[in-house]
Amino acid sequence: MANAPDGRTDAGDSFLAVTLMSGAMLIIPVMDIIAKYLSTSLPPLEVTFGRFFFQFAICLVAALVSGQCRALKSKRPGINFLRGLLLALASLFFFTAVKFMPVATAISIFFVEPMILTILAALILKEKFGLRRVGAIVVGLVGALLILRPSFAEVGPAALLPLGTATFFAFYLLLNRRYAGADSLLAVQFSAGLAGSVVLGSALLVGTLLGRSDFAFVAPSFDQLGLLAAIGAISFAGHGLVVLAFQRGEASLLAPFTYLEIVSATLFGYLVFRDFPDAMTWVGISLIVGSGLYIAHRERIRRP
Repeated sequence: MANAPDGRTDAGDSFLAVTLMSGAMLIIPVMDIIAKYLSTSLPPLEVTFGRFFFQFAICLVAALVSGQCRALKSKRPGINFLRGLLLALASLFFFTAVKFMPVATAISIFFVEPMILTILAALILKEKFGLRRVGAIVVGLVGALLILRPSFAEVGPAALLPLGTATFFAFYLLLNRRYAGADSLLAVQFSAGLAGSVVLGSALLVGTLLGRSDFAFVAPSFDQLGLLAAIGAISFAGHGLVVLAFQRGEASLLAPFTYLEIVSATLFGYLVFRDFPDAMTWVGISLIVGSGLYIAHRERIRRP
């Protein structure tokens, strides 16, 4: 991140960081919309495998074209494999969730992740937080319950899947915080794609051999294959935009823009599936967003 001569963040870098982050939050829900569409004809496990396989392939091609094959080598292969496994599980839970519920609702529940991360950081990294953060966590969880209540009544236990996504992603971010800067972006993307492909591919093979319809491979059509490739490309591009944004802007600056994902998910969900959150869901979204922003604010104060 470039700084101005007086130590302040350069305004141009801040504007670029916000632009990159906003772009990422606007395109990432497209991946979820495609996954929801594909889940009507393909098992969510296969859709998730397709995401990681094509992310892996795109990353490999990018390294070959740019002559950066050495950048694929990880300094911490075990940690990166674990990160990829956590991302794979988070994606599998989420892609399964959107099969049964609107994308915007699933994303809204997922945004309890900052609260879960705060709790995990205290338990595992021994980071301290005060009563204000405890209050924000409680408010955020109340918001999640408001969203879950009608969703659980409508779709059953599947409504809890975004909470699983948030938990796995919080563990993923915890590893990022613990081992920040150890590897290049290409190495992290490559490792995540490889780990997800191996783990999910193995699960898909076992499901196929056992004849479990919800976990068995279904030969995709040419159009479906193209959509699976699009999911991988959006994942690769979206993650890259987020990393570039955080290289140019402070976390406290970018945190509010992550909630643009709810806006874009609502828009695309309505345009494609005619899904729109009800009033109770919007109240829950407001509580989750407010508590998440407050936690980001307290993080900025604690880590100047």
